[in-house]
Amino acid sequence: MNDPKWDQLPLWAWIGIPLLLLAQSTWLFMDARKRSAKYPWFWGIWGIIQVPIPFIVYLFAVRKIHRFWSRKK
Repeated sequence: MNDPKWDQLPLWAWIGIPLLLLAQSTWLFMDARKRSAKYPWFWGIWGIIQVPIPFIVYLFAVRKIHRFWSRKK
């Protein structure tokens, strides 16, 4: 079988992905705690597992940005 070596990431990706996940989870946890959201640890743990779905869900569930957009019209 032809091996395209798609599973070999460059060094910058191995460093960048964990930094991105850590930054996202830290921000989600701190912002959820600041806004007195339920379960800030949930947001922090979910944010360190994957990116960007937890951030997008957080914006709609806790920050409620959809209300801001609907008031603009």
